[in-house]
Formats: sequence, C-alpha cells, structure tokens
Amino acid sequence: MRAGKVSWGIMTVLALFVALYAGLVLFLPGFGPPFLNEKRLNMPLALYGHLTGGLIALALGPWQLSPRLRASRLNRHRWMGRVYVVAVLVGGLGGLSLAMRSMFGLVTHMGFGMLALLWLHATAMAWIRIRAGDQPAHWRWMIRSYALTLAAVTLRIYLPLSSLLQIPFEEAYQAISWFCWVPNIIVAEWIILRRSPPGILPVT
Repeated sequence: MRAGKVSWGIMTVLALFVALYAGLVLFLPGFGPPFLNEKRLNMPLALYGHLTGGLIALALGPWQLSPRLRASRLNRHRWMGRVYVVAVLVGGLGGLSLAMRSMFGLVTHMGFGMLALLWLHATAMAWIRIRAGDQPAHWRWMIRSYALTLAAVTLRIYLPLSSLLQIPFEEAYQAISWFCWVPNIIVAEWIILRRSPPGILPVT
C-alpha cells in the first residue's frame, strides 16, 4: 500500500510539473524549444489545443485515479471526468494534427500519430463504458488513457537523457516518438492484471 502511495505521489508531481511547463509554453511567447515558434506561426490552433488539453488532462488524471478521492467526492469525480474527456478530445485532435507535420519524417509522424489515436480511443472507451454502467471496464480504460497522457512526462525524461548519452537528436527523436508511450501501455496492462478494480459505486 505504501509503495502504491509513493508511486502515485511521484506520478502526480511529475504530471503537475509537465503541466506547468505546458502552461508556460502556452502563455509565454518564445518559451520552449525553437521548433515551437514555427508551430505557433503555422499551426497555432493545433498547438494551443494540444497544450491546453494536455495540461488539463495531466493535472486531473492523478486525482481521478485515486480510489479514496473517488469514493469521498463522487460528484466531483464525475465532473472532473467529463472535463478530462473534453481535454483529451481537444488535446488528442491537436496532437494528431501536429503529428502529421512532426520533425524527421514518417517514423515520427506514425509514432506521435498512433499515440494521439490511441489516446482518443482509450478515453472514448472509458467514457462509453461508464455510461453503460460497466465500472470495471471503465477503470481499465482510464488506466490506459492516463498512461498515454503520461507520454508527455516520459517524452521529457527521455529527451534530456538521450542528450546526456550523446545520441544524435534526429535518431533519438524518432525512437522517442514511440518509446514515450509504448512502455507506458505495457506498464498499464501490467497494473490492470495485478490489481482489482475499485469498489462499485452508484451510477446516476
């Protein structure tokens, strides 16, 4: 139990840190890596949608996955869930548009494009299952959805790590376009297999 709380705490701190970073990119002109300036000029709607949706989803996800908060604040959990779904819809569509014009060609187009599509799919399935009253399936799909949301965190761990390892940026970026989310999904499936869904709560 204590290990679970520590893992949740680390995940939450990292998610909020990256959400803050996204907010700074969103509101401070010129903040962030140079290629963002080109996106600001040529794809502002996609960029701002992706940043806004992503930072909201990152910030809300940990609280939605907390069984204690879910049980004690059920109505708040439901409203935050609705906001999360809309945030992923906006962020995922923006991410899909950005993926089609990402740096370094087809490998990154496909890597980030698959991430956006699976993020949208997992979140839609979580919404569909809870609307059908299937809470265990909803929990499983939300684990997958937030694992994909956390690609924003793992991306920002792997990029500086690849620089420290002196891996050429183009090669690193192509690999990270996949590596930022594929291991996350594997970990999500491992969590789903190891843990039971939280207790069933009334559906209204």
